[in-house]
This record gives sequence, C-alpha cells and structure tokens, in this order.
Amino acid sequence: MAGDTFGQLFRFTNWGESHGKAIGGVVEGCPAGLELSENDLQPALDRRRPGQSKIVTQRKEADRIEILSGTIEGKTTGTPISLIIHNTDQRSKDYSEMAKLYRPSHADFTYQQKYGIRDVAGGGRSSARVTAPTVAAGAIAQKLLKEACGLEIISFVRSIGELETHCDPLDVTLASVEANPVRCPDATVAEQMIKHIEQVRKLGDSTGGVVECVIKQVPVGFGEPIFDKLEADLAKAMLSINASKGFEIGSGFAGTQLLGSQHNDPFINDNGNVKTSSNFSGGVQGGISNGMPIIFRVAFKPTATIIQDQNTVDVEGNPTTFKAKGRHDPCVLPRAVPIVEAMAALVMCDHWLRAKAYQ
Repeated sequence: MAGDTFGQLFRFTNWGESHGKAIGGVVEGCPAGLELSENDLQPALDRRRPGQSKIVTQRKEADRIEILSGTIEGKTTGTPISLIIHNTDQRSKDYSEMAKLYRPSHADFTYQQKYGIRDVAGGGRSSARVTAPTVAAGAIAQKLLKEACGLEIISFVRSIGELETHCDPLDVTLASVEANPVRCPDATVAEQMIKHIEQVRKLGDSTGGVVECVIKQVPVGFGEPIFDKLEADLAKAMLSINASKGFEIGSGFAGTQLLGSQHNDPFINDNGNVKTSSNFSGGVQGGISNGMPIIFRVAFKPTATIIQDQNTVDVEGNPTTFKAKGRHDPCVLPRAVPIVEAMAALVMCDHWLRAKAYQ
C-alpha cells in the first residue's frame, strides 16, 4: 500500500503534485455534527502558504481551500471530507534542467530508481507544496480536539543555525509566535534569526533549525502499548514532514546525561489530581499520555535547493554541475511551524478516538 494515508480511526489521505492542477486530501473518521466550513481551515493555510514574507519562497499561491464533500448545512455528516486546493502559480520551465540530472539531497534519484519515472516540475509528489492539504486536515483535527477536550497545540521556532531561544514552551502563545515572520516567540532572537536567513539567502545558501511543539490539556490515556506508543506515532508523523531529520520528546538526547535519580518524574497529589512534579518524560510514559503537557522537538535540515554550483551526475551517471533556479525557501522553519501542529493534531485526534473505544 502506498504511503499516502495516515492514521487508523481518524484517517487522512493526501494527493497531488507541486505543479499539477490541484492538491488535496480526504479526511475519514471525523464524527458527525462538527460545525465546519472553509473559514475554519483557511487561517492555518495562510500561515503555511508561500510568499507571506521576504524570508520564504516568493511563489504566489493563495492556497484557498474548498470542501467538496462531508458537510451539509455547515456541519460534518460523518462521511469522508474531501478537500481541494487549486495550484495557480506554477513555473514548470524553472525545472526543465532537472529532467537531465539528480539534484543533491533531493528525491530525484530515489524516485527515479523506485518508480522508473518522476515528476520533474517542483519535485512533484516529493515537494513540500503537498503539505498544504495536510495543514487543512490538521485544522479539522485541532477544532475537533479543542471542542472535545480543550486540547491545544502550539509550535514555534526554537533555533535556526546556532541561534536559539531559551523561552519556556509553556509560556509560548500563538500571538507571540505570530508576532514576527520567523515564528520565534523571543523578539530579540527572532530579529537575529531573520538577519541570519537574509544573509544566507544573499549567498545563495540555506539554513536549518529546530521547531518545538507543546500540547496542552492532554487527557490521560492517549496512546497504545508496544507498537502504537503515542511518542512513536508522533515521531512517525514528524519524520514524515519534508526536510525533517530528527525527533526527540521530553528530555530527549540531553536526558542521557542525567542519572535516573535526576531524570525520574515523581508523582504528586495536586488538590486531588495526580500529576508529576517534573516532566522529563515529555507527557508520555509507557507510550501513553500521563496528563502532563507533551513537549517535543523536530530538527529540519538546511533547504536542499540552493543557488550555488554543486557537483552531481546526470541521469546517465556522468559528472556535471547544477545551480538551482526558481523560487525557494532559504529556511523551511517558519513555514514548518503550522505543518508540525497539523501532524501533531492528526496523531492526537486519532488517539482520542482510539481511547474512546476503551470506555
């Protein structure tokens, strides 16, 4: 089975190519009766769309979402919700040279070897453009979770290159994230990040970084034993995002430097509610949510497309050089923030439905 569908009870199937007529998706498993319209989804898409600031790709796509099925009179019917976004600003000629060679660190070579054919324009199916309908599906999941249990998901840029904010993720708000185009809630560090991105862009280069995500008001009991642990599904979701290269939850790799006596999260009684006094576990123990905030981080590599001469080979294996053309992100981090939130929402919504099956 092709890897285009995600989730078990709350399922999302993604379709389309970067420079095709449209991109879209189908959401299955959304309960009936949820008030839903395009206006509920568009704000999330506006955060992900290209051309929104000078530090991202200047491709002009409005990313207007349209709901084709699954609602009547503004409410979900319990049937599949079909979503579509029409592409309007394709420049396929910018990619004609790519048909003859393999771009470094792109999916050109692997797609060609796996399928024997590939869509050259914009990378086709491998393009981050196809995350737009995923963000729309995530907005459905977030609305459902907010109304069902008050769950809230906020992501932000923790670091870009060697620049890092040390803000407490529990203090981060959507307003502070959206206060600047780089989506770092620390205004001072954000300004440094913007300057760094502008510098690497002028050099025709790119830069990477880390997005941090916090999920608040999580009920106890999300997640399954062994193979469908909550953090395992979150890791799969995050590593499914274009350009992601690492995932850690709670203390992550830094926890390896602590002793067990330092790392364990003691349980306490907080006015009748059992919780932990620390959260090195990141809100998940034994693969199941424990009611504490879920905190994780996702590493994103420097954008593979750079405006510099690079060594590569053509489709016949002959050495050649390649210099990218077209419109590209010098840093994917600002636009990755809503994608991380969307994928987290899809995971949490799926596990919310699965948890209900036990009670």
